[in-house]
Amino acid sequence: MTPDTESMRARAAILARLRAAPPVAAPASPDVAAGLAADGAGSGDAAVADFAACARGWRAEVIETTPTRWPAVLRDLAVARGLRSVLAGRDTELAARLPEALGARLRWYDEPLAAFKPRLFDAIDAGITTVRGGVVETGSLVLWPDVREPRTLSLVPPLHIAVLCASTLHPTLYRMMVRERWADGLPTNALLVTGPSKTADIQRLLVYGAHGPKQLVIVLVRDDRDGTGVPA
Repeated sequence: MTPDTESMRARAAILARLRAAPPVAAPASPDVAAGLAADGAGSGDAAVADFAACARGWRAEVIETTPTRWPAVLRDLAVARGLRSVLAGRDTELAARLPEALGARLRWYDEPLAAFKPRLFDAIDAGITTVRGGVVETGSLVLWPDVREPRTLSLVPPLHIAVLCASTLHPTLYRMMVRERWADGLPTNALLVTGPSKTADIQRLLVYGAHGPKQLVIVLVRDDRDGTGVPA
């Protein structure tokens, strides 16, 4: 018997056993949407506490404040950390009160990257951004970078300061996408930030800041208590 003949006989035997096997009903498809929606996350103070605990677990600093005091929090943060240049985008929900908060430290990101690149990498201590929302389950921030707040604003400076409204916290990313109807208008770039940049690619040693900001500070504005919003 040649090797080819033996191989064909083995193949025929396998197929014969498969054909002789009794039919088995396919299992019902799982209800993925229901499973993703059935989370146990709370709301209000409970959601804020859970989010902050997760974010701190990823080595982010979380500072709670009110809609009227967030500029003072930024000012105190800049003084405490010795920040000389803080970069921010114009025409955002924060822009009107950033001069009050940062004074001469404030730099606007209003130039093309090619012209601004040397200063961006060498002379900026921190970048400050708005946040689309937060994911309680993982302590993550969700950013939608755009022309006002480019991706480099939260990527290049060694410190990323993110101003997050408590009213935009969601139990899970799935719930956020459903509630905000992302399917009706997907962003060009949706960015999830979970703690500062970190990697252990080299010799399995954990290093912070290799591919992005070394530090992340989340200014968590409790606008869920009085509904006044960030710019108040």
